[in-house]
Amino acid sequence: MTSPSSSVTAAGDVEAAVAEAVSTGIPAALSDLGALVRVPGIAWPAFDQTQLERSAAAVAELAEGTGVFDSVRVLRAAIPGTSETGQPAVLATRAARNGRPTILLYAHHDVQPPGADELWETPPFEPTVRDGRLYGRGAADDKAGVMAHIASIRAVAETLGDDLDLGIAMFIEGEEEYGSRSFAQFLKDNEDALRADAIVVADSGNWDAETPGLTVSLRGAVRFTLKIRTLDHASHSGMFGGAVPDSMLATIRLLDSLWDENGSVAVAGMAVREAETPEYSEATLRDEAGLLPGVSPIGDGTILSRVWNKPTVTVIGIDATSVAAASNTLSPETTVVLSCRVAPGQSAEDAYAALEAHLRAHAPFGAELTFSDLDLGNPFLVDTSGWAVGLTRGAMTDGYGKAPVDLGVGGSIPFIADLVETFPGAQILVTGVEDPHSRAHSPNESLHLDTFRHAVATEALLLTRMNEISL
Repeated sequence: MTSPSSSVTAAGDVEAAVAEAVSTGIPAALSDLGALVRVPGIAWPAFDQTQLERSAAAVAELAEGTGVFDSVRVLRAAIPGTSETGQPAVLATRAARNGRPTILLYAHHDVQPPGADELWETPPFEPTVRDGRLYGRGAADDKAGVMAHIASIRAVAETLGDDLDLGIAMFIEGEEEYGSRSFAQFLKDNEDALRADAIVVADSGNWDAETPGLTVSLRGAVRFTLKIRTLDHASHSGMFGGAVPDSMLATIRLLDSLWDENGSVAVAGMAVREAETPEYSEATLRDEAGLLPGVSPIGDGTILSRVWNKPTVTVIGIDATSVAAASNTLSPETTVVLSCRVAPGQSAEDAYAALEAHLRAHAPFGAELTFSDLDLGNPFLVDTSGWAVGLTRGAMTDGYGKAPVDLGVGGSIPFIADLVETFPGAQILVTGVEDPHSRAHSPNESLHLDTFRHAVATEALLLTRMNEISL
């Protein structure tokens, strides 16, 4: 039997060897990440869908190359309520041995559309390193999450060899940016293969480029299309203007009712969560968000309470007469898309009911409203009392050299509710490789290279320490 002191020394030797394997493996991981970034895998139907097949195949090859999985498959699931199937996902699995736990590692290989090429300093699908960052669409969100999983598995497998008893499932989704339409069905189809004691969702961010973050709350999401009609046909603005409300007037008046004079949401029934937040200055907000010098922040309360714990309403799209086609005409209808965030603790369904009731009650001049294309995602609060959370915090402290900050995130990951429903006994760990300057979803998205190195070291330590646990 090994004495306690020698056992500690042995564990320390193993972790030092894992850290060395991580360090030596980073160049290859970044090279593989660059190759993934070059594949423009976008789930929107307007884009070339064969690129998603290329992207999934590339991820599957990387998973095979680790040598640890019993099975690696590229799979699709049906989209409920339609005759369609979802985008290709990668499912890789290995069974636990000798009473060890199983961990499920999630990320996604699809990316956001790049937007206007002229807004990028370098081409969006040509990975470029400058000033300690890797630029390219998906470099951070979330192909870096994919490679953090692959790189950490490589390091642990290289070090532990046949002593790796940990069960590992890796699920790399192909349509997260397009609403994860087949996600719930994919879980049902592959429930046994995906079942795990802990689930790492590597699709969030960190406190800053040097300080890790463990995401413990996420806002929910409500998105819908709203059509506002006041006329059954367009009319001459000179002949009838002043007596007839056009749809744009009604739209402006209606939308303005959604916020108070400070820019806070003014919709009765949309909840606010009361929770303390860390210090975060207006100067930091301006720097990280790119707020122009003469523009003031909106809302009230601490800045992070506004971002983490309060609802939002954002107009993200509008169909109206373009500037180029403008004429002296009263428009009969205007269509907008609203994206709203829901405070943790309130269901997305209840928030939407409050929004719809508000809009119907405030429709000016009796304007006709039509609601469509509703998409709901519930918020999420992490139970931080489990053993896996403590293990993750310790791995972050050692992997980054700094203790983690418990983060709320203003964004949403709606499919986490599906994970909780399907695997109620699993502990959910929301991590990520992004920092506040990653600009995910925006032009010039980038990955901070040192953050990536620390994230890989953290996950490799987490896997190594879980490999010592018996359940």
